[in-house]
Amino acid sequence: MQITRETDYAIRCVCHLAQRPGEIVAIEEISKATSAPKDFMAKILQKLARASIVKSHRGVNGGFELAKKPALISFLCVVEAVQGPVAMNICAVDKRLCSRSDSCIVHPVWVDVRERVRKILAKNNFAKFRQKQKPGE
Repeated sequence: MQITRETDYAIRCVCHLAQRPGEIVAIEEISKATSAPKDFMAKILQKLARASIVKSHRGVNGGFELAKKPALISFLCVVEAVQGPVAMNICAVDKRLCSRSDSCIVHPVWVDVRERVRKILAKNNFAKFRQKQKPGE
């Protein structure tokens, strides 16, 4: 599994917002801090808002803030909000999508890899990295 550029920007975005708990941050600042094009960041923020990871605020002083504490937002939540289920192969997500899943000798490996990656992403949250990141990174 390789995360997409969109997911990488989403992770950077949540890291940036975790540096500013309780603050409403303008999309221009988020875009600059993450090195993501503003229009692309707007689409990413929409996905994060639909997943209840961020909240949007309209108006002159509008922007975005985390919808919950950084400790309650896992990397897994962000990855799945942006690019869907984590898996090396679709059969590990739903074996009904592959007619060979029941007889395939490799299928258990894909399931094991998926479970391990999900565990690692789930146990890492944004509070863990908040102190390590400097604003603007």
